[in-house]
Amino acid sequence: MPQGDEPVVKMRLRSRLSETFPTEVPAMELSDKSSRQLFAELKRTNTRKRFGFGRKPALINVDLQKAYTCVGEFATAYETDPRQLEYVNQLAAEFRARGFPVVWTYVAYMDSGEDCGIWGTRSNTPDSLQNIKVGSRRSEFDDRLVIDHQRDIIVNKRMASAFFETNLGSVFNFHGVDTVVVTGGSTSGCVRATVVDSLSRSYRTIVPEECVADKHEGPHFANLYDMAIKYADVLSVAETLEQLRRVGA
Repeated sequence: MPQGDEPVVKMRLRSRLSETFPTEVPAMELSDKSSRQLFAELKRTNTRKRFGFGRKPALINVDLQKAYTCVGEFATAYETDPRQLEYVNQLAAEFRARGFPVVWTYVAYMDSGEDCGIWGTRSNTPDSLQNIKVGSRRSEFDDRLVIDHQRDIIVNKRMASAFFETNLGSVFNFHGVDTVVVTGGSTSGCVRATVVDSLSRSYRTIVPEECVADKHEGPHFANLYDMAIKYADVLSVAETLEQLRRVGA
């Protein structure tokens, strides 16, 4: 091949390669809206089919313990809707009245903290996760909760999801559960992890918006938005109760 033709051949080869293997990556959608605004817009415009309730729902209340609910006492605590615990109590009462399982999870660890695993190695202060000890005030359920210690299912979980290495799978199998309603906190942490695991186990999954909370509105609304699109029906607590009352009617 004549030396002068080499650049032309290379140009033609690059052109053919670019046609066969495009290098342009679709641009990520950009927005100047906050996660709160995006979620509000999704609620107005969402046309996705809902999972809805099945025949046998269960309620999982995630980590409504003093470490996360006693704002002003513990640095790890937070509040989103001031009536959150009131709404959770309403849901729990309705589930019990209809004979459906009610689950309360909490996190608490050995004195050594080793059952927190690698999750407990990023900090070591009195507020650190692995330092929520079994029997400590931080591990106690909030005093405002109405828990039936004879009937309700109490789960001491160690990791984010209520399902991870707990007995919930077998308990739900025994009860024939096909729908899971998730409340608690944090929205972006243990609630989301529980929701994803719930859907992964093929449960219809519901999140009552007023019943979940987070430390900051950014991750709170971003995760409500994400769960509503992918993993769960994110409903008002009023609509959740309305749909629950229709089950088995």
